[in-house]
Amino acid sequence: MKKPRIGITIGDPSGVGPEISLKALENDEVLSSCMPVLYGDASVLERAASIVNCSREIVTLESPEDAGEGNINLVSLGALEGPYEFARVQGKCGKAAFAYIKRAIEDALEKRIDAVVTGPINKEALHEGGINYSGHTEIFADLTGTKNYAMLLMGGGIRVIHVSTHVALREACDRAKKERVLSVIRLADGAVRALGIVEPRIAVAGLNPHSGESGLFGREEIEEIIPAIEAARAEGINASGPVPPDTVFVKALKGDSDIVVAMYHDQGHIPLKITDFMGGVNITVGLPIIRTSVDHGTAYGKAGKGTADESSMISAIRAAVQFAGNR
Repeated sequence: MKKPRIGITIGDPSGVGPEISLKALENDEVLSSCMPVLYGDASVLERAASIVNCSREIVTLESPEDAGEGNINLVSLGALEGPYEFARVQGKCGKAAFAYIKRAIEDALEKRIDAVVTGPINKEALHEGGINYSGHTEIFADLTGTKNYAMLLMGGGIRVIHVSTHVALREACDRAKKERVLSVIRLADGAVRALGIVEPRIAVAGLNPHSGESGLFGREEIEEIIPAIEAARAEGINASGPVPPDTVFVKALKGDSDIVVAMYHDQGHIPLKITDFMGGVNITVGLPIIRTSVDHGTAYGKAGKGTADESSMISAIRAAVQFAGNR
């Protein structure tokens, strides 16, 4: 079978993204499973290559379709304006990181690549560069014209998808409405099927302690979450809950479910990062293209030192290959 062509954006040049991108491409499993193509700037990759002692030649391409075996394939955009420093928030680095993402999305929409894997970006640097998005998920949704999407994390034996992500906790509570919860249950079912699981089991977490304890600690479960679960089950989706948030992930780790629907960002992120801090994968579901990502930030403390762990990048590439193969 033809290897899927996987586009990899190198992230913020001042962080560890360029280094872990190159280190991941030294991995034999990665190279045997796909044709990787980096999106970045040649100057940034050459600097990173000297830091991590990259053994392969960097070859710049006009199009990802020109990618070949044996070298580091790079779509070089010349987006970074002037010199940059490691481990510091810089608007020009945020602007360049956005340019890499934008080009990769365009190529994926045009089917020049089969999936996009993203390196870490810095939200403050994005904003300093005039790019007013709160993160990767929102960028991908906007540039693909997607209205119905969600963040899914995988790692440490857990899959978790979120009803809300980058909003204040007070607003997250307000977003736990029947239609949104039902929409995320549907997205969860589709995402797990795309991974090859024929009959997904979906556990829906409660919002309140003890899932509200029959209304004693809040009525969101009664008025919004349970009706969403019942509607999903009426559609033939195997959804259960609401399961108390303090036990739903313990049960998931024991194999009681294939994915957990979390009500807000930290409810889903904390258990996953405890079980697999550096090997987790972030996936945006609901898009017309495949997008996976590392599940960590720019790690400025390690940038420029060659010591950053590429495990999450390898896992993200592996997940992209899996989704591309099933699609």
